[in-house]
Amino acid sequence: MVHADPKPLLDELEKKGDQLSIVTLVDHLVVYAQALGASDIHIDPTESNVRVRMRVDGVLQNCCTFPKEIQNEVIARVKVLSGLRTDEHNAPQDGRFRRKGDSESEVVDVRVSIAPTYYGENVVMRLLTDRAAQLTLDALGFSPSDRAKIERAIKMTSGMILSTGPTGSGKTTTLYTLIKMLNSDDISIVTIEDPIEYAISGIEQIQVNPQGGLTFANGLRSILRQDPNVIMVGEIRDSETAGIAVNTALTGHLLLSTLHTNDAATTLPRLLDMKIEPYLVASTVAVAIGQRLVRRLCSACKESYLPSEAERIGLSESLPKDVPLMTGELYRGVGCDECVGTGYRGRVGVNEVLVIDDEIREAILKKASASDIRTIAIENGMTTMLNDGIQKATTGETTIAEVLRVIHE
Repeated sequence: MVHADPKPLLDELEKKGDQLSIVTLVDHLVVYAQALGASDIHIDPTESNVRVRMRVDGVLQNCCTFPKEIQNEVIARVKVLSGLRTDEHNAPQDGRFRRKGDSESEVVDVRVSIAPTYYGENVVMRLLTDRAAQLTLDALGFSPSDRAKIERAIKMTSGMILSTGPTGSGKTTTLYTLIKMLNSDDISIVTIEDPIEYAISGIEQIQVNPQGGLTFANGLRSILRQDPNVIMVGEIRDSETAGIAVNTALTGHLLLSTLHTNDAATTLPRLLDMKIEPYLVASTVAVAIGQRLVRRLCSACKESYLPSEAERIGLSESLPKDVPLMTGELYRGVGCDECVGTGYRGRVGVNEVLVIDDEIREAILKKASASDIRTIAIENGMTTMLNDGIQKATTGETTIAEVLRVIHE
């Protein structure tokens, strides 16, 4: 990662009148965000100025403020880059643009969302780099045993693999990683997404367009006529999509998708809530992956320490009773130039992989609760997200505080 230097951006902001270039200012903003490793840039108008924040490793950080006088010019520049209407100020608009750097490796796609607010138009820019599409299961934080479970599942010719978690937990990145592993000349892969995050060579990718009548459900019906082996549905949002997805998996297709649930075990009752018959859920779902993203400790400034007895007691009270009290060293980030004083740099997943075995199928048929399914899965060898996170904390990848923050948020 290039060292993030805010000086060019701040220097440009200090210029007055004709000396200030809005084109250069917006360009510096994107360059700084890219160097910082930010996933999003928030340009928020207030009563007296324009606040700029960046989401780094999942946490929003203040960046700078723009004078109120240049608010409209900055937003107009973003609209021009994104091919949006500059004369429309009272309706939401979505677009995207690509910024090319000095080398091919510096290319970044920027997805833009603009919405009217009380103090003017708000802009959120999502930075999409090819790096996320190049990841492996190992780099995503999956343990060797969990990787083996997923690798067995993607060798199946039919069934469903579901990635679950809240917004921003890395579900789509996990699906892209699986798609990349499956991508070969003898397999036809079709995706339907909203939006398409990364373009992958050799895969047919379809963008949802509700205004044109192309929804997940309608698109999935069309995909079935495209003779696919593997189908990726960006998200199962409603009963109609869920019903078509299950029937697709039942008729000889491997289907990958995401679902908004708190953990892997809740995935199965959630499908029942979507009016899917228990026997269909039991016979189609192969694996449910629960995941969160925690900040990774900065390798340049992390240090080990021995917690005090009071800290250990407080920690044990924050954890479930079945988690043993930790007696060894823990790790923390001191903060340095490399991590901009945060003590963290980058993120890693904490995961759980629930394999649908005969015992769990029987529980689904009996409409068992998520907690009952979770208990069976743990007895059959599933490592929970919390335990996976604690393991990563004890090896110095992250901190206990970070794991608790993300798991319990």
